[in-house]
Amino acid sequence: IALQEHHDKKLVGMKIAVASSADTPKAVQIGRAALKILEVVPGTSVWDLLISDWGGEDVNQIGRSPPLSSDKSATHFPFLKTATGIPFDKMLFFDDCNWGDHCGKVSSRCTEDSGMGVVAV
Repeated sequence: IALQEHHDKKLVGMKIAVASSADTPKAVQIGRAALKILEVVPGTSVWDLLISDWGGEDVNQIGRSPPLSSDKSATHFPFLKTATGIPFDKMLFFDDCNWGDHCGKVSSRCTEDSGMGVVAV
């Protein structure tokens, strides 16, 4: 529902991007393809929203191939911050990983000078 509301411009100021540690080049390919197929509303895919938020630029950080790594706190999020200009303390991160604590790493390591960082769920 949040993506539909984002599409309908009900969530003013919200922008979305993806940080995924897909573990093989094929997994990256499949992930990107899925984002282009999954529709938020008829005729608009998740990928369409991801790209439109950033003026047509792909700021998404998907994969583990250099310069990315399996540690999103060391690569994906710093790269997202640089690409988007969004400070860590304005980011929200949802993760479904069940083999490691990506949320803990990202929220504790990706912080601003104030000590505030990414909110991870």
